[in-house]
Amino acid sequence: MKEVRTLYVDSGEDGSRLDRWFKRRWPHLNHIQLNRLFRSGQVRVDGSRAKADTRLAAGSQVRVPPLPDAPEPGEKKLLSDRDVAYARSLVLYEDEEVLALNKPAGLAVQGGTKTAKHIDRLLSAWGEGVQRPRLVHRLDRDTSGVLLLGKTPSAAAKLSGAFAKRKAEKTYWALVAGNPTPQDGLIELHLAKKGINDREMVVPADPKDPAADPAETEYVTLSRAGPRASWMALRPHTGRTHQLRAHMKAIGHPILGDPKYGDEKSAPLSEGLKLQLHARRLVVPHPAAGLLAIEAPISPELAEGFHRFGFEEHEADPEPFQRKRNGPPSTKQTRGTRRK
Repeated sequence: MKEVRTLYVDSGEDGSRLDRWFKRRWPHLNHIQLNRLFRSGQVRVDGSRAKADTRLAAGSQVRVPPLPDAPEPGEKKLLSDRDVAYARSLVLYEDEEVLALNKPAGLAVQGGTKTAKHIDRLLSAWGEGVQRPRLVHRLDRDTSGVLLLGKTPSAAAKLSGAFAKRKAEKTYWALVAGNPTPQDGLIELHLAKKGINDREMVVPADPKDPAADPAETEYVTLSRAGPRASWMALRPHTGRTHQLRAHMKAIGHPILGDPKYGDEKSAPLSEGLKLQLHARRLVVPHPAAGLLAIEAPISPELAEGFHRFGFEEHEADPEPFQRKRNGPPSTKQTRGTRRK
């Protein structure tokens, strides 16, 4: 595409992130190309410069600059039969509009300069162009579990809108150091990115900091291994980068196996373990009608943690947050302290 165009945000895309809005329309654009467009100010929303994480409103005007052309079908490196079989083996659920994958730990969702193997590449197993499924949310490279995609532009827009409007209920399982007190609660703590590239981290920030974003995480303790570790259900109400990892560290109970957000308490407990964070369950409105509930079996990495601390998968309350809401009021936490 060599000309500048102005496009309007559809009602089903209200609340979508700008970078994901671009990826749904031009899936051949990679993360680096998009960030270059945003940093240079070539992309504007309603006349103003916009960042990758800008949330779009229905009816907004997006200035789209000239974009690199998509490669010709013959130029794209074809997946091997083995890659196609592997991609298909990850399917948890599939219909005409929705695809849900069980993302393995260690496999990135999207590629970069040093990442040749990623979920986005494997989506070629379903075809190219309009047949190619579209990402509607992300998981960290080392987080396993449910990853949802739209199989049509319309379905992707509706699913993305459900995430943006907090209509998608995400439940993560995590093993953390120590025992959070109280056993369940809500963490409300602004987060900001610090550092660059591989050294970038998300840290607690003052709400007045222009770089800070509000972030909320609901948590419930499912089981405890004495004072050493706890098995948690975590539900993010916002979708900030590394939110769960940063929030659990902020309240003094980092997720085990986390090399970036660990501390002196979690280090000895984490020895030999990969990141103990798993996207267990996702409930979201189906693009056609009704609710779609998808559950991913625990990963080999989390199973190793369960074995070490004696947790059993069948012991989990299937609706821990419903139980929490029916129980006595819990304590809200900000900056790792309790506020009554």
